[in-house]
Amino acid sequence: MTKVYFVRHAQPEPIWDDENRPLTKEGKEDSKMVLDFLKDKEIDVFYSSPYKRSFDTISDMAAFFGKTIITDKRLREREHGIDGNQYGMFEKRWNDHDYHEENGESLRMVQERNIAALVDILKENKDKNIVIGTHGTALSTILNFYDPKFGCKDFLRIIDWMPYVIELDFEGDELTGVTEHCHVEKKFNGKNRADKKKE
Repeated sequence: MTKVYFVRHAQPEPIWDDENRPLTKEGKEDSKMVLDFLKDKEIDVFYSSPYKRSFDTISDMAAFFGKTIITDKRLREREHGIDGNQYGMFEKRWNDHDYHEENGESLRMVQERNIAALVDILKENKDKNIVIGTHGTALSTILNFYDPKFGCKDFLRIIDWMPYVIELDFEGDELTGVTEHCHVEKKFNGKNRADKKKE
């Protein structure tokens, strides 16, 4: 069996440079929860989105295990366009996976590249324990791939969970189990956030 521990990043600073957004002071502290959970597991390999917030969330874990983090740009978060993180846009994208705003990516685009990366990772690491540093939307499209009933409400359920650890178990490339392990609830602070009460 191959175990994949997806780690959604801890709370980042609300700045416009999406690729280089650092963790907040609290986010750095919250990342220790993930290490506490994983330190007694036998982790063989670490992968991550190249985005700073995901990489930094698992960097202490990788150091603990004496491992190097392999980055894969296919694991990056959805490319935002105009009005990319308004709550009404979330619902619009989840209702139509091919919809995307100007200069942004659709959920299908994000899903296709993340699943392609995951398939390669599973082929290269059969029967190993894997950690993947990821993002809220990227992870949600992976969960939707294996369970098409996963939709906007499920995405919004975890939007404030930073960090968040969920385990996916595989036999070959077949998903055999899903287990949510732990999370810290922190208010989502993405760009252009609209009042949640409007949703």
